Amino acid sequence: MKRWFNTAGPCNPAKHYTLPPTARLPNVKRLIDQESYFVLHAPRQTGKTTAMLNLAQQLTESGDYTAVMVSVEVGAPYREDIDRAERDILSSWQMSVEAWLPKELRPSDFRQTASGGRLSGALSAWSRSSSRPLVVFIDEIDALQEDVLLSVLRQLRSGFPTRPHSFPQSLALIGLRDVRDYKIASGGSDRLNTASPFNIKVQSFTIGNFAQADVEALYAQHTAETGQVFTEDAIAHAFYLTQGQPWLVNALAKETVEELVPNPTEPITTGHIEQVKEILIARQDTHLDSLAERLRQPRIQAVIEPIVAGSSLENVPPDDIQYVLDMGLCRRDHNSGLVIANPIYREIVPKNLAFTAIASLPAISPTWLTEDGTLDTQQLLDAFLSFWRQHGQPLLATAPYHEIAPHIVLMAFLHRVANGGGSLTREYAIGTARMDICLRYRAVTIAMELKVWRDQRPDPLKVGLEQLDKYLTGLALDTGWLVIFDQRSRQPPIAERTTTEAAISPDGKEITVVRA
Repeated sequence: MKRWFNTAGPCNPAKHYTLPPTARLPNVKRLIDQESYFVLHAPRQTGKTTAMLNLAQQLTESGDYTAVMVSVEVGAPYREDIDRAERDILSSWQMSVEAWLPKELRPSDFRQTASGGRLSGALSAWSRSSSRPLVVFIDEIDALQEDVLLSVLRQLRSGFPTRPHSFPQSLALIGLRDVRDYKIASGGSDRLNTASPFNIKVQSFTIGNFAQADVEALYAQHTAETGQVFTEDAIAHAFYLTQGQPWLVNALAKETVEELVPNPTEPITTGHIEQVKEILIARQDTHLDSLAERLRQPRIQAVIEPIVAGSSLENVPPDDIQYVLDMGLCRRDHNSGLVIANPIYREIVPKNLAFTAIASLPAISPTWLTEDGTLDTQQLLDAFLSFWRQHGQPLLATAPYHEIAPHIVLMAFLHRVANGGGSLTREYAIGTARMDICLRYRAVTIAMELKVWRDQRPDPLKVGLEQLDKYLTGLALDTGWLVIFDQRSRQPPIAERTTTEAAISPDGKEITVVRA
């Protein structure tokens, strides 16, 4: 049967191009043999479920253990109703063991004890009756909240000392977040009466993204089965755009080979991968949509806003930084520090922040286009100045991140321009105090440097010209825009203070300075 690239649910090696999942879980077998309880956390769509399902099957097939993966996600709606949560969770577990285990290894029935002890009672009864040591992987643990999460953690802790004869020999909690965040979800560490909400765990670890060699190996499976080749440059570009994020790696390939280049005799090039990147960003499938939803969370905004603004992470709690890393929104770069996780996310983040502003834009006639559809840069500048003077002030109030509100409104305007047949890319990084924007429209490329002038700071003109020089050199351009948003207090209205002037950069490039 022909296999395909999977972007929905766990991978099945019989149906999907798949890398060996347990290779991404070093030393887990040792933890199980040592009767350890542990935590596996990683962002969504990174292969946690695939890996643990595969590991459970391998353990069971070895004849040494009865191993199964179950979920507690059905208990998520019941934050405080422990009774209903336990009943639904046990029903879900019953279906899982019937689906994954042979009849002789299943419990006869999950024991029904009093509310608040049903899960521990079921695991205890099954462990005592099982002909093999029991290993249980509990998925979606961080879907639970408050009293229900607190009850589940306490039940697991209470049974831990009786393992392996009267409780699972080894148990793993699997979710998006590390164990420290369970304290918040359960209502705080005081309610748990312990410094750690799961202090019986031996280790917390995560599943990393694919290396470039992994991407090459995954795509090579498609080549082996269909003959369709991914060029070396295409593979390298796919890795650059995704930084090995598994869902993105699969999504790029799936859209490319199934929709853009379905002819297996045609090789996949860098141009194809770049084109599909734009399709994914515009379409914003479930994975990317859920990413956008998180941007409104205060803990995430506290980190993402200064990154996009190019400012520093002042007074941000370390737990919030780690939380954003755990969510897969950011990664640590040895040169730049904390950065957005990959170039695709880097485009998605500001686009989504500008969503409300884009929806709020008034009708704008594309006066920047000539009769033959060419972009006229002077007409575009005039159109932006007119738009900003008339609509800038009210639109600033629609931006979800106050510190970068001017950037968001400008990007909303530029999205309207790009939607006519162009593209918009952005570069930003913590501590740079700037955002770079590149608008491409057919043969025309406009590079812009965005700066904000705040109270008690000098005019950013000089620094902005120096920074724009570097950006223009990288794009092989001789002209560009420097946009300075004056956010100092007690300034005249936007309509009165928006002006333009010509400047020459230190490298002799012609710069249009917009003071807005």
